[in-house]
Amino acid sequence: MMRIEHVAFNVAEPQAVAAWYCEQFGLSIVRHLPEPNQTHFLADGHATILEIYCNPPDQVPDYGAADPLIFHLAFASEDPASDSARLIAAGASLYTDLHLPDGSHLMMLRDPWGLAIQLCKRASPLL
Repeated sequence: MMRIEHVAFNVAEPQAVAAWYCEQFGLSIVRHLPEPNQTHFLADGHATILEIYCNPPDQVPDYGAADPLIFHLAFASEDPASDSARLIAAGASLYTDLHLPDGSHLMMLRDPWGLAIQLCKRASPLL
């Protein structure tokens, strides 16, 4: 059986993006390859790894122009309202705030570079 090793994001400013995610989400850099693409592997301390890199700069997607439902990075949150306020103070922006009939609370934001982030407090955890 295979498992997901990592999810990768091509971004214009990999050093700044990696630093922001480490600071705001408590991720840590587990591997950094400075050349040629400023690749940063960020871990959440469990089994999830994000790769942040720039290769090449003219192929960086316009994350801010894409609807967040096309692609987003979701984080479990015990308090989406509080976490979103902290992220907004750090440069993120609010996109939607949904309270579902089952009691789940889902907030969609954009990081300072336009990448969609979802904060999820599920009434019933996925796993």
